[in-house]
Amino acid sequence: MQPSTTSQEPKVWCLLGRKAGDNTQVLALAHALGWPMEEKSILARGWELVPHLLLRVTLLGIDQHASSPLTAPWPDLVISAGRRNEPVARWIKRQSGGRTKLVHLGRPWAPVESYDLIVSTPQYFLTPGPTVLINPLPLHQFTRAGVDQAATAATTALAHLPRPYTTILIGGDSGPFVFTPDKGRLLAQGVNRLIRQTGGTALVSGSPRTPPAVAEAISAALDVPAQCYWWHNRDKAAPNPYSAYLGLADRFVVTGESMSMLAEAASLGRPLYIFDPGDAPGSWWSHAHNLRPKPLSHALAMRFAPRRMRRDVSRIQQALVEAGQARWLEDAPELIATGETWAKKMRPDPSVGAHVAAERIRALF
Repeated sequence: MQPSTTSQEPKVWCLLGRKAGDNTQVLALAHALGWPMEEKSILARGWELVPHLLLRVTLLGIDQHASSPLTAPWPDLVISAGRRNEPVARWIKRQSGGRTKLVHLGRPWAPVESYDLIVSTPQYFLTPGPTVLINPLPLHQFTRAGVDQAATAATTALAHLPRPYTTILIGGDSGPFVFTPDKGRLLAQGVNRLIRQTGGTALVSGSPRTPPAVAEAISAALDVPAQCYWWHNRDKAAPNPYSAYLGLADRFVVTGESMSMLAEAASLGRPLYIFDPGDAPGSWWSHAHNLRPKPLSHALAMRFAPRRMRRDVSRIQQALVEAGQARWLEDAPELIATGETWAKKMRPDPSVGAHVAAERIRALF
């Protein structure tokens, strides 16, 4: 295949969907490659699952008018993540006569051999091999230098808040995890205990997945100094403080269902506490909040789907704890009393995974 650019470097299309965590990984890998890149926004329809499962290689499941144009010249490489973008990537390869290389991040619904490379994490049950690379954590684009710069820019605005800063990163509903207001209050109580022991301020950042009722429950239950940023009532004219909160953190508390937030916090060399938003072992089916489409579909997939389509984020949480990179929030009071010496161990930088994956991709060309 002739390269698509005059620089003789392969041309890359990044398929971006509605999930920020997927998009972050796609862009992190593309930036690690350093090749000419185009971002393609893909808007899936609400009923996309039907054509995607039946036809597999199709654009019928996406709103083509609201999505970015997909026309020749076709790219040399497509990077995708998430189930909704898989049929689109494979459609592009078909239009190119099979010349376009496909790299997928996460868990593939299509057979593994449909891709030239899959870059995944231990939460999925994939076997490493020539076309499957397993990173310990999801890819991300944050660096110590970058978040420190954002922290410096935000210092004046936060100067009235006492240090140390404990940054709280909150996700939301995901797979088997349903984040209820009761769980939000439980998280807030853990944060209250931690900050009463350490002093300082909670810098709280929600995500687009955080249910408004959960955000309200957390805000109401916090009885320590706190500054909260919630997506559902944010000032759209004001900058998102997420990067600054990463840089300012003296320690982190992260909800355990968010692999992206865990990866970003773990890479920055600060004490990291995980709050598990799951239900008690053996009680999942007894909770009414789990009896809804997404949690049920996940439960069925874990029981009946092929192994490669299963997902268990507890595998990443436990690996972080066993490696000394994180501890459970419920253990924080005892660990704070010992000076958090466990957190001084050497921490591998998860961003290295992007460079390893990039080298595997270069070898395809």
